[in-house]
Amino acid sequence: MLLVPRWALFSSGCAPVSLIGGWTIAASLEGPAYDPVTQTISVLAAYGASGSWVMTGAFLALGACHLLTAWGLRAAATAGRVALAGGGVSALVVALLPAPSSGGSLRHGSVALVGFVLLAVWPLLAADGRGAAPWALRPASSILVTVLMGAGAVWFLIELHRDGVAGVAERVVTALQSLWPFVVVASCFLDGHRDGERHGPPA
Repeated sequence: MLLVPRWALFSSGCAPVSLIGGWTIAASLEGPAYDPVTQTISVLAAYGASGSWVMTGAFLALGACHLLTAWGLRAAATAGRVALAGGGVSALVVALLPAPSSGGSLRHGSVALVGFVLLAVWPLLAADGRGAAPWALRPASSILVTVLMGAGAVWFLIELHRDGVAGVAERVVTALQSLWPFVVVASCFLDGHRDGERHGPPA
């Protein structure tokens, strides 16, 4: 028996494609005025940005992907699935509350921070302590990924505060956060196939 439905591979795989593709296309539409090294992704979705419609669509797609994946990822612990779904809701709200064309936004920043935290802790909350769990849901893997995401978030905040390479830091963290659900789903899918091969078809 497969631990996840086949469509979860599609929903989780579309998450990084939507996010990375969205910021790539939106940045190209914005032109040389936008610096992806120092400026955040939210700038691309801000009011008046040339590619705002692309980046907003990417956030909406990302949120929907996380919600669908959380629904289908029944091999993960419930707390982790709820946190992943919460990260998806945060992405949807970020899309509906774009940053202003200049300056900051407390509402936008607060929602983005909540999303960062939820997507950083969901691997740890989703962990399965049983020895037979898929490798991506085992405690060691989950702890490592959560630590990496947390360290990346701290790096991003430091770079944002010192006007450094905030754009690079944010892209590294968010790319990892968007990719990890696919890794988890794929590990569950492969583990389910291996179990089927070991036990063979029912008599």
